[in-house]
Amino acid sequence: MTARLVYDAKDIVGESLLWDDRRQRLVWIDIIGRCVHALDPETGRHRLWSMPFRPTSISLREDGDAMLCTERYICRWDWEGTPIPLAEVEPDLPMNRLNEGAVGPDGALWIGTMHQNIAEDDSPAEIPAATGRLYRYAPDGTLSRVTEDLFGISNTLVWPEPDMLVVGDTLKNALYRYRIGPDAILGPREVFAQGLDRGLPDGSCTDARGRVWNARVVGGHAVACIGKDGALLEYLDLPCSWPTSCAFGGTGFATLFVTSARFTMDQDHLAEVPFEGGLFAIPAAGKGSAPNRFGARRPGS
Repeated sequence: MTARLVYDAKDIVGESLLWDDRRQRLVWIDIIGRCVHALDPETGRHRLWSMPFRPTSISLREDGDAMLCTERYICRWDWEGTPIPLAEVEPDLPMNRLNEGAVGPDGALWIGTMHQNIAEDDSPAEIPAATGRLYRYAPDGTLSRVTEDLFGISNTLVWPEPDMLVVGDTLKNALYRYRIGPDAILGPREVFAQGLDRGLPDGSCTDARGRVWNARVVGGHAVACIGKDGALLEYLDLPCSWPTSCAFGGTGFATLFVTSARFTMDQDHLAEVPFEGGLFAIPAAGKGSAPNRFGARRPGS
């Protein structure tokens, strides 16, 4: 399977990729570029929304709107106007920010935080400690912390099974597994996959078989396919060094799409690898399914 460039986005930090099956388009964000993308990969029709803030994740709502997160707030967005803040996360921790966000099979928005790693001028900033946590924002507006575990860079929020959550910590090169209790509180953290030898874990998606597909950022040049038992099954190579997130989409959900980043890269490197920050496609990688939507609970969850 050979990856191809679908759109030369030149994102600084492309992230939070998903397939909007109702509109037949890909949606993703560029955190530092302060924008939201939408692309029909069949026609090439592309739309770009500029934002007055750094977006950190985007998810779909059952009513057709989006859940768009900023560094501090969970927002609702109608794809046209100004996003409406719904909740501030960790108001007592001003040096933290939101990072990963995804809707679970329970119809709630799950969010991870981390210490701020982007300076005011958009340059990299040091992370002095693991201060990130995991939260759940329910459709009734309740925001709750779901575990006391700490994360350096919270990444990957996927559900191989309705009651199993897989979460990544990029700084530890680890993916963790939690069982979800009936009250949505997470059980003990267990290692799911750790120490993979290509890059570090960033965003993920699952396929219809419950396998986890994980973008290997920071020099990984690949997406890793990991079985439900945590075993590495294969790497799919990419013509970019910092893949950041992935999602199955297109006809039959049979194409794996991947975003990437060019954060921290110098001009010499970008001259040699000009498609860093692009959007890529790997056909026939597997078979995905329709995305979870905020406010819609899947059977069995």
